[in-house]
Amino acid sequence: LDKINLSIIPGKILAIVGRSGAGKSTLVNILARFYECPENAIFVNGEDIRNYSIKSWSQKIAMVGQDSFLFYANLRDNLTYGLDSFTDVMVREALERAGMLDFVSSLPEGLETMVGDGGVKLSGGERQRISIARAFLRNPEIIILDEPTSALDSQTELEIQKEIDILCKNKTVIIIAHRLSTVKHADKIIVLESGQIVEQGTLADLIGSSGQFKKYWEAQQLPH
Repeated sequence: LDKINLSIIPGKILAIVGRSGAGKSTLVNILARFYECPENAIFVNGEDIRNYSIKSWSQKIAMVGQDSFLFYANLRDNLTYGLDSFTDVMVREALERAGMLDFVSSLPEGLETMVGDGGVKLSGGERQRISIARAFLRNPEIIILDEPTSALDSQTELEIQKEIDILCKNKTVIIIAHRLSTVKHADKIIVLESGQIVEQGTLADLIGSSGQFKKYWEAQQLPH
């Protein structure tokens, strides 16, 4: 990343667009503090992000990606990992909101069911729903989405997208967008190239310009 100057407004949706290797994942990984940034580089409500403990910051964020990582553990542990306190009622409510309660209840061992290495015993859609249920349980302030439905079939995508829309309501949302259809409701879009922001604005702004975003948009043949 080079000379990134960006403001993210609480409660709004930011979409990040760019070709592979442009720096999209690097940017969100730094915001999530998977990598530590230099001092006085990122501020949250005027406070240097480094003044937050890693634990307190991670509790403010949930990430839902294309490949939902699950531990070699049971469903309960995968849902509650990193949480200091929770109740069975909270877990059930999170599963219900993610459309997974009936599935988990049907399993002979319920929440004690082992998911296998990386969640191999679950389908892609089931892993995504567990990831979304985990996010509901955390009730984060910031949600980072990395095209979480792109690898799913059309019907499952529609179902999970509804759950994601509920999850993101009244949250600060950062979307890594590969398919530009996902940026239509973004309040702000930034375009990255070689680690730099080369364009930013609303969808109407960027379609109305002659920049890189318009080329991406036309290449995907999307109606305005």
